[in-house]
Amino acid sequence: MRASENPYQKANCMTFSFRIEPEIGIEIIHLAGELIDKGQAAELSTGIDELIEARKIKMVFDLQDLKYINSSGLNVMINILSRVRKAGGEVVITHVSKRVNELLIITKLNTVFTVTETMESAVSKLK
Repeated sequence: MRASENPYQKANCMTFSFRIEPEIGIEIIHLAGELIDKGQAAELSTGIDELIEARKIKMVFDLQDLKYINSSGLNVMINILSRVRKAGGEVVITHVSKRVNELLIITKLNTVFTVTETMESAVSKLK
């Protein structure tokens, strides 16, 4: 049976994508879709490594278009945060949906990540 014929497959299953947008001294990383697997984030991880190597270590993760994240996706985010902090930088998360915020609170990751409501406040935390 082909995947398109599988009656149990979720309709409208979203994929994960990201876009890195440089701003003066700060990298804005826009995440979109569903982050549910480490493999999905391989290109993101490579992009973060390149930023770290270039000493671009102040980052804002904009989650406005991130529809879903699970424990594997959170693990990706924790790994990125650890690598950036180890390099002397910082990551701020903004535009967190209610569902993602609840997950951060339940896992107590809201005490690990700096979370803001707006892009302006996220950028100001890094200046």
